[in-house]
Amino acid sequence: MTVPGVWKKSSHSGGGEGNACVEVVLRDPRIVIRDSKNPSRGTFSVPAAAFAAFIDVLKRREGRPV
Repeated sequence: MTVPGVWKKSSHSGGGEGNACVEVVLRDPRIVIRDSKNPSRGTFSVPAAAFAAFIDVLKRREGRPV
């Protein structure tokens, strides 16, 4: 999923600076999430398994209206 300690952005984060998205980092056993436009503003974390399930749902829904 991610390399520990390295913040990653989605490939869908938009053009330009690519900062219209969130960034994630693995801090096992959790995924930490922050706003790419304002990374110093704060973070929140979720269990890695819950985040993986969330991403799987998004992938299955791709192309369908939310």
